[in-house]
Amino acid sequence: MSRPGTPIIPPELLLQAYRAGIFPMSDSRDDPEVYWVEPKMRAILPLDGFHLSHSLARTLRRGRFRVTCNEAFGAVIDACAAPRVDAEDSWISQRIAASYGELHRHGHAHSIEVWQQGPAGTEVLVGGLYGVGFGRVFCGESMFSRASDASKVALAWLVAALRRAGAQLLDCQFTTPHLASLGAVEIPQAHYLDLLRAALASQAGGGGAAGAAAGAAGGLPAGFAALLVDAAAAGLSSSPGNFIAQSLTQTS
Repeated sequence: MSRPGTPIIPPELLLQAYRAGIFPMSDSRDDPEVYWVEPKMRAILPLDGFHLSHSLARTLRRGRFRVTCNEAFGAVIDACAAPRVDAEDSWISQRIAASYGELHRHGHAHSIEVWQQGPAGTEVLVGGLYGVGFGRVFCGESMFSRASDASKVALAWLVAALRRAGAQLLDCQFTTPHLASLGAVEIPQAHYLDLLRAALASQAGGGGAAGAAAGAAGGLPAGFAALLVDAAAAGLSSSPGNFIAQSLTQTS
C-alpha cells in the first residue's frame, strides 16, 4: 500500500514513456526517486507462441482457481512489491505503486487476479500480474505466485484475453527462465521499437473482426470479458479455464 500523499509520475508522462519504449524503476521500496530504463535487449512473448504445457493445461481444465480482471489491482501490485525470499528489495517503490494506481484509475493499467478457496469457504488471492495497456500493446510489469502454477494461470488468461482483444504485442521487459519456459523470447531493443511502432500504427484487428471490436472497446478488460461470453456460449461458463485451455491449444 502506498503512503498517502506519495508523489506520482503523471499518467500522461507514463504513457508517453511506454509509447517510446521506456519504463520506470526504483532501487528500493522506499526510494523516492525513479530512473527510466531502455534495455538493450527486450523480452516479448509472441501471442501466437505461448507454450501451454500439458501440466498447465490440466491445471486450467481442473478449475482449481477462479480468475478475474481488474478486481483487485491494488492488492496485486502490493503482492508483487512484497519482500521475497532470496530476492533483492523490490524495484516497485511506493512512488511507482502510487503512479500505477493512478494509471489504473485512468483505465490504462490492468491486473489479472488468481483466487483459490481458503478456510471457511473464503477466497484467497494466490497469484496475479499487472501491466500497462495502450492501443494494441500490453506491457507486463510484474507477477506473483503464492500457489503452484498460479502465475502461469494468470499469464495464460492474459495471453488468451489479449488475443481475443486483437492485441499485437506483449512486452515482458526482461527475460527470466520462468517466462522463457512459457514462450518468451529476447530481441534487440531496436527490433522491439519496430514492433511497438507497428502495433501503435495498426488499425486492423489482430484477432479478426471480433478481436478488433474487443480491442477497440477497451483492450485487456474487454478481451477478458469477451472470453467469458465465449465460454458461456460454448457451454463452459462453469469452467472457463477449460475454454482457455482449448483456445490456447488450438493456436499454440
